Amino acid sequence: MSAEPAPSPMTIGDVLGLLRPEFPDITISKIRFLESEGLVEPERSPSGYRKFGEADVERLRYVLTAQRDHYMPLRVIRQHLEARDRGESVPPLGDRRPGPAAPDRRRPRTLVAADTTAPDPAVRLTRRQLLDGAGIDEALLARLEEYGLVRRTGAHYEGEALNIARVAAALGEFGFEVRHLRAVKAAADRQVGLIEQMVAPQLRRRSRGAHEQAAETAREIAALSVRLHAALVGAGLRESLDH
Repeated sequence: MSAEPAPSPMTIGDVLGLLRPEFPDITISKIRFLESEGLVEPERSPSGYRKFGEADVERLRYVLTAQRDHYMPLRVIRQHLEARDRGESVPPLGDRRPGPAAPDRRRPRTLVAADTTAPDPAVRLTRRQLLDGAGIDEALLARLEEYGLVRRTGAHYEGEALNIARVAAALGEFGFEVRHLRAVKAAADRQVGLIEQMVAPQLRRRSRGAHEQAAETAREIAALSVRLHAALVGAGLRESLDH
């Protein structure tokens, strides 16, 4: 019998398509970042294009699972991979995420970046957790801070910073630079000011629960504002592209 042909090398886009069903937040920027950190080393064609093999995809899957399900920092993941490369045994990654620990009611929890679905609004991230969770480098985070899109509170970042950094990185794949996002930030600031005006009468009430009601109203207005913005952008694009 003739030997089966070797699998064809994959492009970074092919790898993205393979991993995205399991890791919806994966982006080309994230893969490039993991490569820059030395966690995966695809071959290069003579013209410089990346050529991924099945072993590279498996390695990326290990890294992403360790981050998402076990909240491992890249430093620890790298140690595990290096041990595997030397033929040493490493603890296997389980198939299920660990259950959340009981929250400490005395102070806000400090969680890793992967825990973005926690209902507690006081989730906090270290700088390393933010970088790892968003798959960005120090240079991009510095620009996000410079333009006011991401802000640090003391030594930590609030949970929203993770989503902002991820979206900024994804937009970067389409050619957006951080300076292009200043208009978005300015529009968001104006919207916040408008919502504050709408709920100001509720905040002035002295009744019990007034602040909680105002906060709930603000969240409802914000959700409606996002829907309106998406609808307006969609309508504008349709008109523009139809002409």
